[in-house]
Formats: sequence, structure tokens, C-alpha cells
Amino acid sequence: MANKIIFTKEAPAPIGPYSQAVLAGNTLYVSGQIPLDADTGELINENITEETHAVMKNLEAVLRAAGFSFADVVKCTIFIKSMDEFSTINEAYGQYFKVNPPARETVEVSKLPKNVNVEISCIAVK
Repeated sequence: MANKIIFTKEAPAPIGPYSQAVLAGNTLYVSGQIPLDADTGELINENITEETHAVMKNLEAVLRAAGFSFADVVKCTIFIKSMDEFSTINEAYGQYFKVNPPARETVEVSKLPKNVNVEISCIAVK
């Protein structure tokens, strides 16, 4: 079975040579999303809470385009510029996984694309 490339206009277009997501069998690999507005291409970065919600909405759009939802997510990776923002990001992120949250790691990095403060990727399985 060939892999299927997932693309939706409801999430930001890739800013490099990668796909928004790849469906391999029953597993969906979603590329890291940053807080870009899909319609305008503008950053949503008034504060870290707003950034995190924008990232989660972009993830949700890609998941939905592939016929998945947050309930199907088994693993997330969160990249943040400062661990000082961890609790605030965690609070916003947690609103999307109220029951049976996925496995996850959070990694502090020195820089992210477009100098955002948070990027999140995920893996979902049906």
C-alpha cells in the first residue's frame, strides 16, 4: 500500500519540502505545526496561550482532513523555546486531550521556524 499525502487549506501550507501529514496504512504522521493563520499566513503570537491554541487548531485541521481526530492521537512532541512557558502551554494543550491523553515529550530548543515559541507534531492511529 502506498503512502497518502495529506493536505488541507484549513492548516498552513508547508514552509519547506515536507507534507502536512503522511498516512501510512492506519497511522498518520503529522508534521510539526506552528501558530500560523492558514488564511493569511500571519503568525498568531500575542501570547503563549494564543500560540498554543493556534498550533492545536492547525493540528486538528490536518487530523480532520485525514479522517482522524484528537481521540486517535497516540503520541505528541512539543518543542518550546523556554521551559518557563511549560505550565501555560500544558494548560492550553490539555484542553484538547481531556480523556486518555497521548504519550508525549516536551523539548526545549534554542530556535523554531519563524521564531515562534511552540511547535507540536503528532502521530495518530485508527
